[in-house]
Amino acid sequence: MTRRYRFPDGFLWGAATSAYQIEGSPLADGAGPSIWQRFAHTPGMMANGDHGNVACDHYHRYKDDVQLMRALGLQSYRFSVNWARVLPEGTGRVNPKGLDFYSRLVDELLENGITPNATLFHWDLPAALDDRGGWLNRDSAHWFAEYAAIMFKALDDRVPYWSTLNEPWVVVDGGYLNGTLAPGHRSPFEAPIAAHNLMRASGAGIQAYRAHGKHAIGVVFNIEPKYPASDSAEDLAATRRANAYMNQQFADPALLGSYPAELVEVYGDAWPDFPPDDFRLTKQPVDFVGLNYYTRAVVRHDANAFPLRAAPVPQPQHTRTETGWEVYEQGLVDMLTGFRERYGDIPLYITENGSAFYDPPTVEGELLQDPLRVDYLRKHLQAAHRAIEAGVDLRGYYAWSLLDNLEWSLGYAKRFGLYHVDFATQKRTPKATAKLYAGVIASHGEALDAS
Repeated sequence: MTRRYRFPDGFLWGAATSAYQIEGSPLADGAGPSIWQRFAHTPGMMANGDHGNVACDHYHRYKDDVQLMRALGLQSYRFSVNWARVLPEGTGRVNPKGLDFYSRLVDELLENGITPNATLFHWDLPAALDDRGGWLNRDSAHWFAEYAAIMFKALDDRVPYWSTLNEPWVVVDGGYLNGTLAPGHRSPFEAPIAAHNLMRASGAGIQAYRAHGKHAIGVVFNIEPKYPASDSAEDLAATRRANAYMNQQFADPALLGSYPAELVEVYGDAWPDFPPDDFRLTKQPVDFVGLNYYTRAVVRHDANAFPLRAAPVPQPQHTRTETGWEVYEQGLVDMLTGFRERYGDIPLYITENGSAFYDPPTVEGELLQDPLRVDYLRKHLQAAHRAIEAGVDLRGYYAWSLLDNLEWSLGYAKRFGLYHVDFATQKRTPKATAKLYAGVIASHGEALDAS
């Protein structure tokens, strides 16, 4: 028998990127530095000494890149705004040339029949605001609302989808607890404060949208389903802690107006008492939630694993990507159905999903063959369809990523793109994954039909 994978009418097909990963020219035309510009030029922080000075040169090549989107048949493009490109000091003075870049990008998308989907914060906080305490400063919520209102007034007439934050967990875990990402802090006392202020900022940004916007706004979380390694009480408790720390620490204050109880156990003496009024700010009505999925984690108790006392258990029976992540497409179904069970029938979008695998050398005029990435994409799109069949209100899918790009502190070695980028020449080459995805979009999913 043949299974049918046609997606619902109106399902939105897209691809995603972020500003610092692809734009290059981070200080061009009056832009201010971001914490990632600063971090990337700090010796020892980036693999191979890589940085985003050029990246994919999208700042200059955006029109050509929109044509790549059009060739795929993309219906929507999710991009992020470099806050410091628009507000060099983070607040106050607007840089008209920076704002104009995003206006021109939006116009180019619309002229090619592609719906813009803008994310306000994808990790690149203006360095000037970090100098004032960054996400540790309670004023950060007001800074963000000011920036958000500027973007809404400038672009909401043409941008129908907005997100406040992308993956706040990564900002906190990498940037404030473990020091592996910008701004490079290592403090269990700072982490919950930064997390809380990020969610206050998201709420303030949504309030600003209700005052100025006319379309839809949401927030984007990365969710990694946690599965216990055994039925032991210790492993089950470790799994609950891991789930609360990664998956509920940000979604709960945004959607439930509270924090999961396990966070007190996770942070211990570092857990602060937050003012109850703050949750009236964090819990704002959203029009949708974006969910990013890459892998799952099987968890066991480990008394020496700080701060969770939980450690992942490798699953050697499954393929692993170049970033070491297990390929487990059922986790996408479990993530979507589990999110619905906890938070209700909120419209959902898969705002990132993709894989890094080795790419062979390119050959002029030929598709780059990437069979493992093709397999990953096919299986996860099929899983998304199964989640819809299970009753999830899933409205769209954005592949990560349109282009190979700067994979943050991992540099340029990890390639997620539908298009291969030769970073020496900036030549784009489509991969077999791009061909598969174009076929899926054109057939509204029917290219996934398989025996």
